[in-house]
Amino acid sequence: MAMAATSTTSGPPRSSPTRPSRCYINFIRRINDKRGSEGLDETKKAFDFMLNYVGNDAASGPVWMEYINFLKSMPAVTPHEESHRMTTARKVYQKAILVPTNHVEQLWKDYENFENSVSRTLAKGLLSEYQPKFNSAKAVYRERKKFIDDIDWNVLATPPTGSYKEAQQCMAWKRLLVFEKGNPQRIDATTANRRVTFTYEQCLMYLYHHPDIWYDYAMWHAKNGSMDSASKIFQRALKAIPDSEVLKYAFAEMEESRGAIQTAKTIYESLLGENASVTSLANIQFIRFLRRTEGIEAARKYFLDARKSPSCTYHLYVAYATMAFCVDKDAKVAQSVFEAGLKRFMPEPGYILEYADFLCRLNDDRNVRALFERALSLLPPEESTEVWRRFAQFEQIYGDLSSMLKVEQRRKEALSRTSEDVLSASENTLHDIVSRYSYMDLWPCSSKELDYLARQEWLAKNIVKKVDKSAMLNSSSMLDKGAAGFSASARLLPQSAKVVRPETSQMIIYDPRQMKGPEFAATSSGYTKEVEDMLKVLSPSMVSFIKNLPAIEGPSPDIDVVLSVLLQSTLPVAQSAGKAGGVSELSGVGKAGLNQNGSVHRPPRERRKDVERQGVQEEEDASTIQSRAAVPRDIFRLRQIQRSRGLGVGGAATASQSGSSAFSFSGGGSAFSGDHSASTD
Repeated sequence: MAMAATSTTSGPPRSSPTRPSRCYINFIRRINDKRGSEGLDETKKAFDFMLNYVGNDAASGPVWMEYINFLKSMPAVTPHEESHRMTTARKVYQKAILVPTNHVEQLWKDYENFENSVSRTLAKGLLSEYQPKFNSAKAVYRERKKFIDDIDWNVLATPPTGSYKEAQQCMAWKRLLVFEKGNPQRIDATTANRRVTFTYEQCLMYLYHHPDIWYDYAMWHAKNGSMDSASKIFQRALKAIPDSEVLKYAFAEMEESRGAIQTAKTIYESLLGENASVTSLANIQFIRFLRRTEGIEAARKYFLDARKSPSCTYHLYVAYATMAFCVDKDAKVAQSVFEAGLKRFMPEPGYILEYADFLCRLNDDRNVRALFERALSLLPPEESTEVWRRFAQFEQIYGDLSSMLKVEQRRKEALSRTSEDVLSASENTLHDIVSRYSYMDLWPCSSKELDYLARQEWLAKNIVKKVDKSAMLNSSSMLDKGAAGFSASARLLPQSAKVVRPETSQMIIYDPRQMKGPEFAATSSGYTKEVEDMLKVLSPSMVSFIKNLPAIEGPSPDIDVVLSVLLQSTLPVAQSAGKAGGVSELSGVGKAGLNQNGSVHRPPRERRKDVERQGVQEEEDASTIQSRAAVPRDIFRLRQIQRSRGLGVGGAATASQSGSSAFSFSGGGSAFSGDHSASTD
């Protein structure tokens, strides 16, 4: 029942084992309904069995209430049977109100009514005794609900995928487990452990394929002294996740720790038989196990058999030799094992370094040098980088200055033919001095100087990489030169195979004149349908203003041209807004307007000055007629009238350059007065 599957159908937001449990109870009650007292006893046993598993669930309140109603409905003929029924119901009530469920308050109210209906005198003492326990359960339920609400109860148990939602669910379950292990209700240890066990079983219904949950569950049992329960949990875990090697190692470790050596050995043997791909690691751990439990001879015998395996790697030799040297205190056997492995694993730089470390422990500098010389004569240069580095470090500790410099020079000569070091053999750098005279985390320079030297070393390694300048020499435009230079600079930087880089030779400078705008269908008026719809909703003055705007392309307009056009425009006033003849077009620049495809057109730059002079001449011709009319309230018209009435060449020029004036109006607007102000940037 504890591992019953969770329903994923639509319904209440929370699904729990109480649903299949209630189905189980309904089934038991139906088959025992007509069996009389014997059937009632079987149903009662079924209730007890079910609540023993799911009675601690936060949603088990309805199950407790159903059980109590069932007890109250049992027939009682004699006073003894009636007393027994009431006593049984009282015990169930007292258990139910101690469980922090979603119906704990309703259960408490029913319990109060039950006790008062039996005996008010007895009820007073019992209720005062259980009132604090009920309050504690109610408070714990509020805290427990915060953790429960973070859990999705409608997911299926699947292997870990690493998704964000899965990680959130794992953390939500672990927070709930920590909360239950803390025993917030301060109940007895047996009841608290039962509640934690139930929470773990609930968690495994959803995280069945997560090894860390199984391990935590088993270790919790072991910590509480129940090693048999922990062993059963590990057995269940290996059935759920049979390919988990780490669980097998954990299981074997636990069995070995409690003295079950044969069981642990069986686990190791099953690990060796089922995992051919990791036999080296399994062999190493089994040899260590045999050395701990059966002694030196058992470990040596197994090593001699394991080294004959075709899948044996140098790690097995290193592990056994290290064990013989450190545990058995037998340096001769350890060196013999290393020598035997050297015949088979000479091309392995890792094995050479481990053997060199062993010889350094023996303070055998002569054999260390012989080992390095022998290995470097056989290893290809591209695989000998680390060996050369350790050889140089060894000479810094065991050798003198001449031997140290000699090894450094040989190292440079050997690695200069590889991609690891492209410096010439005769070149020495300050970084070499830093390498030779540093020790552990002590450096002969500051961190700032160290960073500087590291950058200089990187630049020195990459400066010999010649840049292909053929694209620059054959290019006829500055644009292509810039692109080729950028590409050459980019090649000096460290490249990553995982990054998709752009083709820099095809890059061009942004030029809006090369951009073709979308094509629009023009109407009979010369504008697109979209532009016409926009103009219909605007006022005549705004329509005239928009039609007289200069044609501008590119990211930013020419401010001087815009101000010049605005100063030369004749916009209709409110009194003559309805007259079509009152709207004048721009002279020169503004006549371009919009193209038929909806885009704007910029006149050539060499024609702008002629256009502006033509606009000024037309303005002077129209000034005589405009001066006879009433002064309008339009600021642009006022500026034109101001110029035509002789404010002076200097003032007019200043006003034309700055494009700003200040006016004050009087009366009906037939005259104006005020100080003219102009500013130049």
